[in-house]
Amino acid sequence: MQRTSGDSSLYLNLMKKVLAGTVYEDPAHEKNFSHRDSTYREEVRNEGRDWPANAHTMIGIKRLDNIQQCVEDVLANDIPGDLAETGVWRGGACILMRGILRAHDVRDRTVWVADSFQGIPDVGTDGYPGDQRMALHRHNSVLAVSEEEVRRNFRNYDLLDEQVRFLPGWFKDTLPSAPIDALAVLRMDGDLYESTRDTLTNLYPKVSVGGYVIVDDYMMCPPCKDAVDEYRAKFDITDELIEIDRDGVYWQRTR
Repeated sequence: MQRTSGDSSLYLNLMKKVLAGTVYEDPAHEKNFSHRDSTYREEVRNEGRDWPANAHTMIGIKRLDNIQQCVEDVLANDIPGDLAETGVWRGGACILMRGILRAHDVRDRTVWVADSFQGIPDVGTDGYPGDQRMALHRHNSVLAVSEEEVRRNFRNYDLLDEQVRFLPGWFKDTLPSAPIDALAVLRMDGDLYESTRDTLTNLYPKVSVGGYVIVDDYMMCPPCKDAVDEYRAKFDITDELIEIDRDGVYWQRTR
């Protein structure tokens, strides 16, 4: 794989700013959780600490940088497998993944876009207690984004093609039979214990040695952290957890 050219670096840097809304200082959503008004705050957006009104991702510049770092590393080192995100909101992280493949002229890897496209499930009275306490389904007026809207966002970047595949539905239903052979990068953004557990159970065995696992809300959503810690302990995964920002972590699979 060739190194990213100056033009490609400029393209990807601009893409990240557009995806996060920093280039046009997109205000926070009126139901924003991080501060009481909708004022755009650069330091908040860079760390993905608000819900943007219009931008295509809420994860912020630091976590977008992390995606680029991980994807470009697996490309440079020929780590086999596709790229996937479970829990995509408006699709921004997956759009960046596809943009990186385009920038490097990589034509033999797929970006898998897995989401309910209905928002966060109501886990009910028999669900994980931490998921019940967060009750994120109450925010589905913001968090639920349709598959057609995500497809439209891909099209707006000229990145919707045969290298992008959608897995619509609840993870417990779609991931066990997902036609994914191998993954070089797995990014998890399901927030809940059950969503994170379902992702790890079905997709972590497909992550190649040398590939990356990224957990978006490890330090923000305690149930997500519980699921990751339990899975890593159960399967004796000792690879170092590296902090991305105040919320996200990742590790590189070594065995």
